[in-house]
Amino acid sequence: MDSKADFNKRVKEVIFPVFPLLADDFLQQSGIKEGICLDIGTGNGYMGLALAEKSDLNVRLIDVNTEILEFAEENIKARQLSDRVETLLANVEALPLRDNYAKLIVSRGSVFFWEDQVKGFNEVYRVLAPGGMTFIGGGFATRELMEEIGHKMKEIYPDWERHLAERIGPDAPDRFREVLSKTNIPEAKVEISYDSVNLWIIIKK
Repeated sequence: MDSKADFNKRVKEVIFPVFPLLADDFLQQSGIKEGICLDIGTGNGYMGLALAEKSDLNVRLIDVNTEILEFAEENIKARQLSDRVETLLANVEALPLRDNYAKLIVSRGSVFFWEDQVKGFNEVYRVLAPGGMTFIGGGFATRELMEEIGHKMKEIYPDWERHLAERIGPDAPDRFREVLSKTNIPEAKVEISYDSVNLWIIIKK
C-alpha cells in the first residue's frame, strides 16, 4: 500500500488534470457558485480547491486521515485560499455539521471506500441544503484523460483496469441504486449519471 507521501505524489503527477475539468462540469450542471461546499474524502484537496478557484464557494475539505489532510492544508496555502478553504477531520458516516449546511457536496473516489454507504448517503442528504446538489462517485472528465491516466496507472498497478471496472464499470449504477434504496433519501431526489468514463450520484434537495 502507498505511503501518504506516495499517494500525494501520484495524485499530483497523474490524476491532477481531471480536477479542473470536473469542477467546471459540477459548477455548470449545478449552477451553484457561492455558499458552502463540502469535498468529502478530499485526500490532497485538489477537487475542492479546483471548485474554490473557479467560484466564490467556501469549501470544507473533509477526510478521516490526519496525515493526508496535512497535504491538503499545504495545497490550500500554496494557492492562497486560506480565506475560503479549510480542512475538517471527519467521517462521512457522522459529519459534525448541522442539518441543511452545504449547497454543494462533492466526492470523487471516496464513496467506494465508505464502510457503511447507507449511513454515508443519509448523512450527505442530512447536511445538504434545500436547493443543493451532490456529485458523488468517480470519473475522469473525458475519455482521453481516462485513457492517458489509465496508461500511467497500469505501470504502477497492474490490476488497475480490474479495480476501475469494479468501481465505475457497467454494473456500478445498479449496485448504487440498491444502496440508495436502503437510505432515507426519496427516490425522486436521486439521479445516477453514467457514461463509462464518469459515474456520479446526483442528489437534489
